[in-house]
Amino acid sequence: MRDPRPDPGPRLEGEYRPRGPLDLFATVAGLQRGPGDPTQTVDGPVIWRATRTPEGLATLALRQSADGSVRLAAWGPGREWAIAQAPALCGADDDPASFEPRLGWIAEAHRRHPGLRMARTDLLFDALAQSITEQKVTLRQAFGAWRRIVTWCGERAPGPTPWPMFAPPSAEGWRRVPSWAWHRAGLEPPQARTIVEAAARASSLQRAADLDTALASLRGIGPWTIAETRIRALGDPDAVSVGDFHLAHHVGYALTGARTDDAGMLELLEPWRGHRQRVIRLIYAAGRVEPRRGARLHIEDHRER
Repeated sequence: MRDPRPDPGPRLEGEYRPRGPLDLFATVAGLQRGPGDPTQTVDGPVIWRATRTPEGLATLALRQSADGSVRLAAWGPGREWAIAQAPALCGADDDPASFEPRLGWIAEAHRRHPGLRMARTDLLFDALAQSITEQKVTLRQAFGAWRRIVTWCGERAPGPTPWPMFAPPSAEGWRRVPSWAWHRAGLEPPQARTIVEAAARASSLQRAADLDTALASLRGIGPWTIAETRIRALGDPDAVSVGDFHLAHHVGYALTGARTDDAGMLELLEPWRGHRQRVIRLIYAAGRVEPRRGARLHIEDHRER
């Protein structure tokens, strides 16, 4: 571990008062990539995030008060950006007003989880790199690879983090990751190549008017990776991760009691277009997933070419 941590500069504090109910942990905790994620962790009632903002490194701490407001503290040169962006991270841009549950159990799940919001990080390349690391591997392998690469090649987060945390590499940093690091981290050469090639176009991707088309033009990026990137970076309430090994099974089980495939999943979710990802979140929140049928190892491949 590299130490000492960088000079955090003065602490910047803020407060976010949501307009409606907010469950901070249900909204933000899902962005953490496994229990050892060096970019996000939970310490008691505080969620800690280490990020590389457009203005530099930042560490953000979020804690929800009894009245529902969220206390914010940030360190590092990107602290002002992190504080300003925090409401979107907490789901401020997510508007479920037009959502119609349609089914009784979905309505009940929506009623029981009124504070579940779609978080957005506004950090497109971080979300893309995360999604690529989760191609063609189990989640356990993906989380391990993300942890190793970020710890080895990222930068130590500023501020009083509960344990050493690291911000992901810059786009140029991803391009300079040595070949041995990809291999030791557990990433396959196609994944490493896809991240490096995407990093070379990071600026143009950020400016793209049609993000889906821009992402799809990259070798090794298909519908699953695009959807996952949109969910994490943009908080897209409608994105559906087509190509996921388990998702279609869970959606089919929740809505019909039987498994289905991707085409069937999209047909089942069509009545909720505009809020399909919200329905998926409610399926998981309500525990309406297909029961496990035994311990099996599934490897997923979300690359198209």
